Amino acid sequence: MSDAAASDPFGTGLPLDTQVSRPRPGTVLLAVDGEIDTLTAARLQAGLDEAVDASRADGSGVVVDLSGVTFLASSGLAVLIGGARRLADLGSRLRLVAASRAVTRPLQVTGADALFDIHDDVTSAVVEAEGTGASQQASAGDERTAPGSPPSHTAATPPGVAPPPGEVGR
Repeated sequence: MSDAAASDPFGTGLPLDTQVSRPRPGTVLLAVDGEIDTLTAARLQAGLDEAVDASRADGSGVVVDLSGVTFLASSGLAVLIGGARRLADLGSRLRLVAASRAVTRPLQVTGADALFDIHDDVTSAVVEAEGTGASQQASAGDERTAPGSPPSHTAATPPGVAPPPGEVGR
């Protein structure tokens, strides 16, 4: 057993691993691997909290790589939606890398996919996050950009899904 597993506050042997890194300046990447369910949602929450806190410190964009996720339950969706709302409060959007049906289907069925910028690969998500972080900092004093407004390319919130706080009927 590794030292990391021995010091894991969520217990060893749970089928979910998370790792926060900075692949490029201006981007925080949370890589998630395994099953996200009621037992592992707390581990996802801890990783997402770490990524959002790091983002808050310097205005970086946040990418969550879910390409290694084999199951996404409603408890995991709730964690991701909470992260999207926290970032919306900071004037940013959460970017998800989601190519497998195990992840995309729950997002689509619930309408939660409208709350995220979804990418098929990490590279495109990281490049967009890096560019958005810089433009958000540059436009912070621009009167034409309202604080917390989403990028113009984002989808409208679907019917029946409440917009993140601060966004009224885009």
